[in-house]
Amino acid sequence: MFLAACSGKDNADSGDKGKEGDSGKKNVPQELKMNISTEPFSLHPGLANDSTSGGVIRQVFEGLTRIDKDGKPQPAMAAEIKTSDDLKTYTFKLRDSKWSNGDPVVAEDFAYAWKWAADPKNESQYAYQLYYVKNAQAINEGTADADTLGVKVVDDKTLEVTLENPTPYFLELTAFYTYSPINSKIAKANPDWNKDAGDQYTSNGPFKMVEWKHSDKIVLEKNDNYWDKDTVKLTKIDMSMINDGNTELNMFKNGELDWAGSPLGKLPIDVLPQLKSDGSLHTQAIAGVYWYKFNTEKPPLNNANIRKALAYAINRKAIVENVTLGGQIPAMAVVPPSMVKENQKGYYKDADVAKAKEFLAAGLKDLGLADASKLPTITLSYNTDEGHQKIAQAIQDMWKKELGIDVKLENEEWKVYITKLHSGDYQVGRMGWLGDFNDPINFLELFRDKKGGNNDTNWENADFKKLLNDSQTEPDAAKRSQMLKDAEKIFMDEMPVAPIYFYTNSWVQNEKLKGVVVSGLGDVQFKWAHFE
Repeated sequence: MFLAACSGKDNADSGDKGKEGDSGKKNVPQELKMNISTEPFSLHPGLANDSTSGGVIRQVFEGLTRIDKDGKPQPAMAAEIKTSDDLKTYTFKLRDSKWSNGDPVVAEDFAYAWKWAADPKNESQYAYQLYYVKNAQAINEGTADADTLGVKVVDDKTLEVTLENPTPYFLELTAFYTYSPINSKIAKANPDWNKDAGDQYTSNGPFKMVEWKHSDKIVLEKNDNYWDKDTVKLTKIDMSMINDGNTELNMFKNGELDWAGSPLGKLPIDVLPQLKSDGSLHTQAIAGVYWYKFNTEKPPLNNANIRKALAYAINRKAIVENVTLGGQIPAMAVVPPSMVKENQKGYYKDADVAKAKEFLAAGLKDLGLADASKLPTITLSYNTDEGHQKIAQAIQDMWKKELGIDVKLENEEWKVYITKLHSGDYQVGRMGWLGDFNDPINFLELFRDKKGGNNDTNWENADFKKLLNDSQTEPDAAKRSQMLKDAEKIFMDEMPVAPIYFYTNSWVQNEKLKGVVVSGLGDVQFKWAHFE
C-alpha cells in the first residue's frame, strides 16, 4: 500500500571512490520546505482528528508499531510483541528509548495516553479507535471507569493489552496516532503541554517541534533522542500554512517549497492537466471512495432495482477524465482495491447503460409504473462546492439522457447538509470515506446498523450484519477475508450507495528529494526522506 515517492534507482554509486562525488553528497543540505495549508486542529495525539494535525504528529510521535515503507506494521517503541493463543492479549516489551527532553519512554506513558483519550471528559473524537481494547467503549460512553481499560503496566518496559475480540489489524491500529504515548510526567503536571512548542512539548518520534508560530508555520528538527536516529537524514522540516493552491504552486516553482499538493497541501484543479502533460505530476491512489448515498426509505429509492439502474448508468470514466482531473479511479465497488485487489475491476461494468435499462424496467414494474416519465423528480443533494456541483451536473445529465429520469440538484453549506443527511432528510446525497486503517471492515462497518452514526441510508441487512460480526471473531485470516468479500457482495447487490471513484493524491516535488513515503491511506512519513 505504500510507495516511495519518486524513489528512482537505489543509490548504487554511494561507494564510488571519486572524492568529488562523495563530498558533493555529504554537502547536500537536508532541509525540507513544504506546506500544510492551515493551522492544525491539535497537536495532542489524543485530540487530533484531521489530516493536518496527523501530518505533523506522525513525524514527531511514534507508537508501539510504525507502518514501514512497504505498508506493513513493524515494531517501533515495542522491541518485542507477543500474542496469546486466543489472540486477545498482547504483551509489548518496550525498547530503551527517550523522549525529546531525555526522559525515558515507559509503559505508563502509553497507559496514561490511552486512558486519557478514552475518558469522555477529554472529548477525543477518535476515542472509538480504542474500542478494540477491553472496556474502552464503556469508558467512553460513561458506563465504566477509565482505570478499567484493558491496558496493564507490568513494569516500566512491559505493557499488557487485552482486547474485546481478536483483531487481526490491531498492530496497524497501534501505529495510528491515537495510540501514541504521551510523556505522562509532563502531562500530569501541565494539561496545556501540547499548546505550543517548547520544553513542555516532548515527543518520541523521528523529529521534534522547535517552533510553532500559530497560523503561520511549524518547524521540526531531527530528534537526536530518537531510538532509530541513524535512519533519519533530514535535519529540518519547515511547514508553512498557506491556504491557497495557486500561491503554494508558485512558491514551489520559485524554489521556496520542495513539495506542493497532497497529502497536506493542495494544487489548483485547473493546472493538473498541464502538470501531468509536462511529467511533473505525481498521482497515487489512496484508500478512499467518493459515493452517492441513497435514502432507501424514500420512494422510489426504496426499490433496489431503481438504485441499481442509477448506479449502473453513471459514466465514471467520463467524470474522472473530464471533471475531477486528478487521476481518480472509477469505482464499481466500495472497498478500495488497495485492500481488495479484485475491486480494481469491481462488481459491474462502468457505464453499463444496457444493464441499467434492464434494472429500470424491473424497478418500474415493481412500482406499477408504465415508464420513467411516471417517476417523480429525484433530488440529488451535495454540500456547496464547485467540484461536487460539477460532478452532480454531469450525473444529472447522464440519468436524464440514459434513463429518462428527471433530477433536481440541491446544495447547502456543510453543517446544514450533513445534518439533513444524518436525519434522513434527503433522497440521493454525496459523501465520501477515507480509510483509517488498512482493513475492508473500516468501509463496510459504516452500514452494519440502520441507525449507525455514518450510515445515513437507512439500509440494513441481517446477513450482511452477521458476516461482519462473525468476521470479528474469526481467527483464520483467509476465512475472515472471504466473509468480508461476501458481505460486500450483498452490499453491492442491494446498492444502498453508488460508488463513483476512488480518491487519489496528486503532488509535485523537488526531483532531488527521495524516500518520502506516501501511504495508501493518504498520509505521509518523512522518516526515510533525504535529498540527493
